[in-house]
Amino acid sequence: MEIRQQPVEAVYHSGTKKDCRSRALVLEAAGIGYEVREKAGERTLVVAAPDAARARAELDAYAQENRDWPTVAATLPQRAGGWGGVVGYAAVLLLVAIIEHQDMFGFDWFIAGKTHAGLIRQGQWWRAATALSLHVDLPHLVANIVIGGLIGLFAGQLLGSGLAWVSILIAGAAGNLLNAWIRQPGHTSVGASTAVFAALGIVAAYAWKRQRHMQAPRLARWAPLVGGVVLLGYLGTGGARTDVLAHVTGFLSGVLLGALYGKLGDRVVLAARVQFLLGMSALAVLALAWTLALAPHALQPS
Repeated sequence: MEIRQQPVEAVYHSGTKKDCRSRALVLEAAGIGYEVREKAGERTLVVAAPDAARARAELDAYAQENRDWPTVAATLPQRAGGWGGVVGYAAVLLLVAIIEHQDMFGFDWFIAGKTHAGLIRQGQWWRAATALSLHVDLPHLVANIVIGGLIGLFAGQLLGSGLAWVSILIAGAAGNLLNAWIRQPGHTSVGASTAVFAALGIVAAYAWKRQRHMQAPRLARWAPLVGGVVLLGYLGTGGARTDVLAHVTGFLSGVLLGALYGKLGDRVVLAARVQFLLGMSALAVLALAWTLALAPHALQPS
């Protein structure tokens, strides 16, 4: 049923065609004109502004009557395939591992790039980013490529690869910066795991916020965030050399970004060219951080 050219109000949002169609039938049965508008995989049911109150009442009554029936979980729209960002992520970590192992150009990349709480507090902020690309051994590297690639794939599918990976880099570096200000001055660490848990935080918080907006059942709305915390506890607290606090600060940094993106909703849907530029900016930021780390003024015993 179409509505006349007049101001409209949204009365229902859904990621599934079936769910939106069932609500549309309720309005149709009540004689209320409506339109189903689709954008970026999400459907919105709109009615003429004067009919909005009655439409919401009809939909509320329908929800009340069917509250005990099994519901279909709201699905989040997929923005992109996400694999391009994963390949780039793995390539960067492998390249840095090779360069660091060979002490290329005569530098001790490990010493220059690891986090050092005292030096970060003195202004060497770039260590928060460079440390994300360093690893102590092959198992450490492989684990972060596999787990980080998987979570990053989900982030790329939800946000687009460019936005996802620049956000993962930012949140991971923010986690390292926060960890440095909490730790003793001599504390050091390396590894992409802080960024991996930042990615987990982004995905969990984004899904939580978006499912709240899409009016999913209460349990389904909280499941992503609860699941993220459970995974943080399961994957982020084991091992004698694990920097648990860095994992927590990375996760929290990611949660803040993910919640922001979830609140913005369709306003973070970006064109392919913008996504590409954002992905390149992530590489540029990491390259700048390494340039500063290898500068003569920064190469001091640590």
